[in-house]
Amino acid sequence: MNKCQVLIVEDDPPIRNLIATTLKTHDYKYLLAKNGEEAILQASTYSPDVVFLDLGLPDIDGVEIIKKIREWSNMPIIIISARSEDEDKIEALDSGADDYLTKPFSVEELLARLRVMQRRISLLQSDDEMGEKSVYTNGKLRIEYAAGCAYNGDEELKLTPIEYKLLCLLAQNTGKVLTHKYITQKIWGSVWDSNVASLRVFMATLRKKLEDENVSYIQTHIGIGYRMLKV
Repeated sequence: MNKCQVLIVEDDPPIRNLIATTLKTHDYKYLLAKNGEEAILQASTYSPDVVFLDLGLPDIDGVEIIKKIREWSNMPIIIISARSEDEDKIEALDSGADDYLTKPFSVEELLARLRVMQRRISLLQSDDEMGEKSVYTNGKLRIEYAAGCAYNGDEELKLTPIEYKLLCLLAQNTGKVLTHKYITQKIWGSVWDSNVASLRVFMATLRKKLEDENVSYIQTHIGIGYRMLKV
């Protein structure tokens, strides 16, 4: 597996240097940005594979950077922030972040989460190479795998990368109850408690985007997981 290129967006020099040194030691390529303006410039110029993003930057709040990047790219974004309140995590994830790591953090966990993203990138590339052309339909819901798009009737659903991957996973197992553990393992490659919390956020936003006054596509099994209903 080829090592990916990481954009480090962090205004605190010691933390920025720690992350850079860790990546260099493990043979990852990296770019550095110490504020939001530099982050957007680096992301748009070099299209890194993964972004490590601090939220508390001196010029632009990290959530605004997520939104700007999501206007033109689905590159994975891992938040690394001292903000530990659920509201902050939910806002970042709702805006399009893929993962959230709270400071202080261990370099081992940082690398583990990067490996998860790297596996995700490899899987997506493999899917592209296979050129999958099948189309999933369920009521008004339609997923065109080759195009990576989903529709509710004639309206295209504006999904984040994680929401789209969740939708595909549920669709491929229509009628089956998928446990929290199974889903987080498939989506994030791990079963960390933080990923289970993130799953609930993503499922809530996915449900809103699938909302239909006459149809409910996703059923919650409290304490267990979720199921895609056949409608």
